[in-house]
Amino acid sequence: MRIAANISLLFTEHPMLERVAAAAAAGFDGVEVQFPYETPAAAFKEALDGAAMPLVLINLPAGDLMSGGAGLASVASRQEQFDVALQQALDYASVVRPLCVNVLPGRLVDGVSRDEALDVLVDNLRKAAEAFQALGVRVLFEAINPLDMPGFLINTPEHLEFVLDRVGHPNCLAQFDLYHMARQGQDICAGIRQLAGRIGHVQFADCPGRGEPGSGSLDFMAALRCLDETGYRGWLGAEFKARVAGSWAWREAWCSEMASCFDLNTNNDG
Repeated sequence: MRIAANISLLFTEHPMLERVAAAAAAGFDGVEVQFPYETPAAAFKEALDGAAMPLVLINLPAGDLMSGGAGLASVASRQEQFDVALQQALDYASVVRPLCVNVLPGRLVDGVSRDEALDVLVDNLRKAAEAFQALGVRVLFEAINPLDMPGFLINTPEHLEFVLDRVGHPNCLAQFDLYHMARQGQDICAGIRQLAGRIGHVQFADCPGRGEPGSGSLDFMAALRCLDETGYRGWLGAEFKARVAGSWAWREAWCSEMASCFDLNTNNDG
């Protein structure tokens, strides 16, 4: 397992392109970014190559989701907008070559049933999985807790499993966020076991507060052991707002304590 810095939230004292080198200098193995599209793809690729850093994950454009709207992926009336977003992400990914693209399910729209929204999401995930397969890019979707994002369509491991079964495409997997599970009181290890073999990426932040590990009460060692026991060998994405700049002591502790189980610095893209 390797640890990627989410440069949408970390190293924000630097301009976006400089955050790649800052993450490398801080000892991270790669980077992920939420919505990179305002940065020209060629310039982003140059920054990645210059720092010898892999790009682990980007999000598909999500319309108005981050400003309180429903987003695109589960809204039938926004199908044309979703298709434009999908093409934009495909064009961008063809240059920057991320390992994964995350499709945010979005919020349930008033007047639309959950079953109707899920039908749209399933079709769009299958479409995205097929399109990105040609680039060798894995498609993910994630569960987000309904406390921080009320109305979000996918919240729990059960929701993730249900949609995965419906999509039925080998290039579509779950993104499992430890913070979002803890925030709503989910049993993290039970969720990891339930989705064993179907988790394509893991993100983390402590809970409560969504800060760095050690700022809350989430049992990261237990979660890491569960991931190891279920055969997860992918990336860990540090998606939190550091309360103290340069506070990476947690990473050393993880590597030290987990050395007997797996090497967090192993070069493994799976």
